[in-house]
Amino acid sequence: MYKVKSYHLGEGAVELPTCMYKVPNVHEAGADAQNGDESLELLNLESRQTEILNRLYELKAVVDGLSKTVLTPDADLDMAEMNHACSEPTSGTPVSLDSVLGKTSSVLRDIVINANPSEVPLSLLVLHNLLCKQYRVLSSVHVHSSIQNVPSELWNCLGNESICQSRREYQLGFTLVWKDVLKPQMKFCIQNMCSIEGEGNIARFLFALLGHQYDAVTSTQIDSWVDVAIFQLKNGSNKGKAAVLRSLNSALSKSPWVVGADLTLADVVLCCVLQEVELGIPANIQRWMQSCQNLAPKLLK
Repeated sequence: MYKVKSYHLGEGAVELPTCMYKVPNVHEAGADAQNGDESLELLNLESRQTEILNRLYELKAVVDGLSKTVLTPDADLDMAEMNHACSEPTSGTPVSLDSVLGKTSSVLRDIVINANPSEVPLSLLVLHNLLCKQYRVLSSVHVHSSIQNVPSELWNCLGNESICQSRREYQLGFTLVWKDVLKPQMKFCIQNMCSIEGEGNIARFLFALLGHQYDAVTSTQIDSWVDVAIFQLKNGSNKGKAAVLRSLNSALSKSPWVVGADLTLADVVLCCVLQEVELGIPANIQRWMQSCQNLAPKLLK
């Protein structure tokens, strides 16, 4: 219809573009500088690592030197002889609460324990009995509103003696509250202390008030047996309980008590837990349990 002239002369091929927009490469100019920065950071990291390793080696050398200074000439004694020699408490004389807990402006030290009547913490009741033999203890039992009915024996579990003296005449207050809790809870110096939870932990605190002091080896053995009693003998499987009974029977074949020649917290907790174990009791354990029951005949039946 219309004839128009060509826009190009056809003298050469037209170079088609390969991209929409062409911009200069920003990496080419600073590539060398960036490589230099990265290498500098790596050098700094390597230097810091070397410095930290050198400090660790120095600390290790210091610790090794200190460990050599505390070694004793009899450090290679037989473990059985060490246990027998160190199992005796370092303090056998009566102590005061001030020497155990420090002096305070308050005359009466209050202990408040919450426990569930469906799982009676028998070891705490035994320890209360031992505390009453050493201190003047003001004991009382209460029932929280979360509990409907409490048997009469639990009302009188701390004794039914009437209070005929002023609070100032007592050294220690021991209050047991039957309450709907998952595990026993204790508070001592209620205003400035968080609660201690668990029968084993509370038992450790109460036994410490008796003033017995042990060396590191004996204390570790006692703590180990307390944990075994709570976690394996009380809450473990029948297979685990049987293994604990075998170990306990073997230990009692060599000593009248679980750890050493005197009553410890391990004896109290283990004997109380065994009251609820429905398995065959070996002969050595039966003999030992009779000795424990003689200490608290009204509680350990």
